Amino acid sequence: MTTARRVQKFRSIEEMNAAKVATSDEADFERFLRHCARYWALAPRTYPRGVFKFRDIDEAQRARDRRASGSGH
Repeated sequence: MTTARRVQKFRSIEEMNAAKVATSDEADFERFLRHCARYWALAPRTYPRGVFKFRDIDEAQRARDRRASGSGH
């Protein structure tokens, strides 16, 4: 998984700014996708079953907070 990266040394900031930046966009994006897949495998989103009606927005927010904290369904 680890790719070898070359260490660059510079004598001045101007020399550093003039240097090309080595990028591997495809490899970085593939790594990002693998990271996302691993995250969702470890912590899948769960949605409560059913249809819920609330009297007002405050009641809906309290229900969301209870669901997020894990106390109750």
